[in-house]
Parts: sequence; C-alpha cells; structure tokens
Amino acid sequence: MTASATAGYVRLLSEAKPEIIQNDEQNQAYIARLEVLTGKKEVSAAEAKLIGLLTLLVEEYEDRAYPIPNAGPLEVVRHLMEENKLRQKDLTDVFATESIVSDVLSGKRELTKEHIRRLSARFRVSPAIFF
Repeated sequence: MTASATAGYVRLLSEAKPEIIQNDEQNQAYIARLEVLTGKKEVSAAEAKLIGLLTLLVEEYEDRAYPIPNAGPLEVVRHLMEENKLRQKDLTDVFATESIVSDVLSGKRELTKEHIRRLSARFRVSPAIFF
C-alpha cells in the first residue's frame, strides 16, 4: 500500500472508529457503512481495507450473537423466514417470482449473488451467513 493509501486508511479508521461490536445497533451501523462502501462503483485501496475490517467485525459479532450451527444457505433462508413469520410469497421482492422462491427453497436453484445481497439487506444480516 502506498503512503497515500496508508494515509487514506488512517483517515477512514479515524472516521469509522471500528471496534469489537457489542450490540445489534452497532452491528446495524457497521452493516450500513459496509453497504455504502460496497455499493460504490470503484473502491480505493484504503476503502477495501476498511471493508475487510468491518466485515470481520460484523461476522465475529453475528457468529457470537446468532450462532447457526452447520447451517447451509437454504437452512439460513428458512430460519429467517420462520423467525419473521414469512411465507414463500413474502420473498418475491428478493427473488422476483414465487416460482423462483420455490425453486431455491426446494434446492432446484442455488442462491445467486444478487439473491444474497437482497436477503442480506432485507434481513439486515451479513452476506457471509449464506456461505
């Protein structure tokens, strides 16, 4: 990393003040920051380092706060649906059609990156829980 990029990273760290996440509110704030950073068309080297750090902090918190033992992506989706009292048709905003929801939940289709992005935004969870 160049001196300029290092200075940019130090500036980003001083603005973000990342620390170990202690509660859901702080977790949501970090996820919101990640969404802004990852939503950019181009990310600087400093921003990429901050994305990595914030992702680790979110993953660590969510592993600690919401452990999901040996769950695959479909189990995660089903769990989120159950916790939020949702039916398949309630996820058409994520998957576009009820038939795609059905295909994904039956294992006929895999989750796409776009599905994971939308699920993460909808349920305010890290995309990492789907992997």
